[in-house]
Amino acid sequence: MTITRVTRRGLLRTGAVAGAGLALPTYLRAQESGFTNAPTGDTVTLGFNVPQTGPYADEGADELRAFELAVEHLNGGGDGGMLQTFSEKNLDGTGILGKRVEFVTGDTQTKSDAARAAAQSMIQKDGAIMISGGSSSGVAVAVQDLCQQAGVIFMAGLTHSNDTTGKDKKANGFRHFFNAYMSAAALAPVLESLYGTDRKAYHLTADYTWGWTQQESIQAATEALGWETVQNVLTPLAATDFSSYIAPVLQSGADVLVLNHYGGNMVNSLTNAVQFGLREAEANGKQFEIVVPLYSELMARGAGENIRGIPGSQNWDWKIENQLGDRYKGTNAFVKSFGEKYGFPPSQAAHTCYAQTLLYADAVTRAGSFNPCAVVEALEDFEFDGLGNGPTLYRGADHQCFKDVVVVRGKENPENEFDLVEIVEVTPTEAVTYDAEHPMFAGGNLGSCNPGA
Repeated sequence: MTITRVTRRGLLRTGAVAGAGLALPTYLRAQESGFTNAPTGDTVTLGFNVPQTGPYADEGADELRAFELAVEHLNGGGDGGMLQTFSEKNLDGTGILGKRVEFVTGDTQTKSDAARAAAQSMIQKDGAIMISGGSSSGVAVAVQDLCQQAGVIFMAGLTHSNDTTGKDKKANGFRHFFNAYMSAAALAPVLESLYGTDRKAYHLTADYTWGWTQQESIQAATEALGWETVQNVLTPLAATDFSSYIAPVLQSGADVLVLNHYGGNMVNSLTNAVQFGLREAEANGKQFEIVVPLYSELMARGAGENIRGIPGSQNWDWKIENQLGDRYKGTNAFVKSFGEKYGFPPSQAAHTCYAQTLLYADAVTRAGSFNPCAVVEALEDFEFDGLGNGPTLYRGADHQCFKDVVVVRGKENPENEFDLVEIVEVTPTEAVTYDAEHPMFAGGNLGSCNPGA
């Protein structure tokens, strides 16, 4: 577990107890203030918990870049990015409620236990009042549960499992990123157009909460088209070589391989599939096809030319405002800020983490308080625009954001290493909206906000 403290004045701890000469543990502030880690000085600390090692480390690195940029903008640095385009005009570069924003970081290692330990350290030792991050839904679910118990807000980063805002939803947790059901709902009509209704699919699925719900969602959506599911094989998250899983596919009777993999897993499994000749193969009198329901520009870069023609979905794309206009305003402002600071365009992971940081800061400002229950009230059923996705709703029933979904495909003739994905279409919000008690999301209880006192 790695914890890094970032501040202009070095390591910060709580003040000494009068007459005792001992530091008061930050989590005990709840007894004095009514909520956990209430800021008492001129700064406020946020905790950013990302995979700095493990199969999702590339996504984690981009998330951390975005967090740093968001803090810079909140504190009045840089060009302000999406503070200038956000429909709410409460953030003015003076931090949050006049307190300068500082942050600590943790390495989730793409492991739930490590992620919980890092988050707990940030809350108890560093006084973090909000935790954000993710990349693995298993991590997100675990940390969201911890934050609920601790009485801090969890603004989920990259987490795509239905369970995050389904059976494992919590009152203190909020997700801006879309989910597996939304990916499948957006992707199915495109798959029908590309490959027809008479297909047999073989699934390789990451063996944890995201993989399970992604596979369930895309299977249901494609079977509704008329596709047949031949087999679903679970693969370990720690796997790096998928050759033994790819070899049986061509003898299975399937003519489509669905890779329910993300990050380095997807790069490696797609590479193995190409090495085994699946891109050139025929089955059932048809060209064999590969589908990756969720992928990013970062993954496309890792996969290289193997991503060409592969359909999938994204939460956001850095080219969307240029290609589809002002509905997606905020995109260009963010891309400009990010590109000037880091030298390349941001990923969807970076975008959702930047947006979540601004949304938290704005909710605190509108509420006039860092109290988690006030923040929850400010975010529930909150409608906003100008953060790159078009008009968006933070639904109160489950704390899930509802917005347009981007369907993409690997570009056949990319112009450069950052132009590997093309937008096929954007699916409108109403086409990916579902009832909060939909069977794929049922079984959970949002419960009540916990201020930690």
